[in-house]
Amino acid sequence: MSASSRLARRMWHQLEPVHAVLYFSPQAFGEASALGYDVESRWPSYFAYRTAPLGRAGTRLATAAYYSFSPRMMAEHVPAVWEVAAPEAVLRARLEAVDRTYRDLLGDRVAGSDVAEAAELARRTAESVPVEGRPLAAANLDLPWPQEPHLVLWQAATVLREHRGDGHLAALQAAELDGCESLVSFAAIGAAPVENFAGRGWSEQEWDEARDRLAARGLVGADGQATERGRALRDQVERMTDDLAAEPWRQVGEERAGRLAQLASPFLGAVFEAGLLPMTSTLGIATVKAPD
Repeated sequence: MSASSRLARRMWHQLEPVHAVLYFSPQAFGEASALGYDVESRWPSYFAYRTAPLGRAGTRLATAAYYSFSPRMMAEHVPAVWEVAAPEAVLRARLEAVDRTYRDLLGDRVAGSDVAEAAELARRTAESVPVEGRPLAAANLDLPWPQEPHLVLWQAATVLREHRGDGHLAALQAAELDGCESLVSFAAIGAAPVENFAGRGWSEQEWDEARDRLAARGLVGADGQATERGRALRDQVERMTDDLAAEPWRQVGEERAGRLAQLASPFLGAVFEAGLLPMTSTLGIATVKAPD
């Protein structure tokens, strides 16, 4: 693993929570509810907020962009989310949600000079991402930048996480893991309990069939746990994901990336202290060992 790839992984751990508040904060659910979305489940607002940069995406485009969600589940939500609110309205609401969330978490600190410096560094990094084959990263990078520094920081973190995510899907395809198999193999290495993946919409039968396909390839054992070969394949996926995410961090370099991590740490700390993110999630943060 190159130094830039290791740096990409470290910065993912730093910036993913900065982005992910959009899908969990009460303020985000409040904005979604005001638009008319059902917030008893987090999925309607999740699909609306995350898909809106793509415009009025249909089922196939959304399924392609998300990959590990059941196509059946995607069809239940997209394009139906646009019948509730247009993508343009959703984009305004998600910035308002992030603004309210971070103002509540950080108070007057959102207007500090450290946040402005972090925003500048993060934006410079985000604007350097290669967008070929990266639809969600490109769609977010095409959006106008907000005026407020804390929103610039959030939007830059969003571009960077979607850039990494787009590359992760390429790594899964290179490993010949389909959407359901990608989750089964991830659960098999102990990344998260199997029940945590229920929200992705796959039926018990589909999950079992995917596990059988992995077993036929020698990737999981009879107990559903990853074999040595299965763990090696997941390490390959993570290594390729890091390599494909490395370019913007290569350009920024260790020193400026370290400074960004330092400046963004109050956001990270505030998110964790507020308990906004689930204790056990399917994100892979702090659960996947970086390959050597």
